[in-house]
Amino acid sequence: MDFREATDGLFDRVDHDDLAKALGVSIAAIRQARLRPEAAAHRQPPEDWENAVIRLAEERVWHYRKLIESVRQSKAVRRVVSQ
Repeated sequence: MDFREATDGLFDRVDHDDLAKALGVSIAAIRQARLRPEAAAHRQPPEDWENAVIRLAEERVWHYRKLIESVRQSKAVRRVVSQ
């Protein structure tokens, strides 16, 4: 794994679109639910949003765990080759 691959994986993120897809709603619905409650355009969060957030967070944990292991493995291989 090179620097670019590692940092691409590090900078990967979850965005409004990911959450909208997980919940089966529009991006606008996500944005409106994130507004302050006193805002005129505020809407209630989509149903089952907690489980969607947990699921997406677990996917990110898995993503970063794989990244950590890949970088460690790559580092170990480079160390062995350079000796």
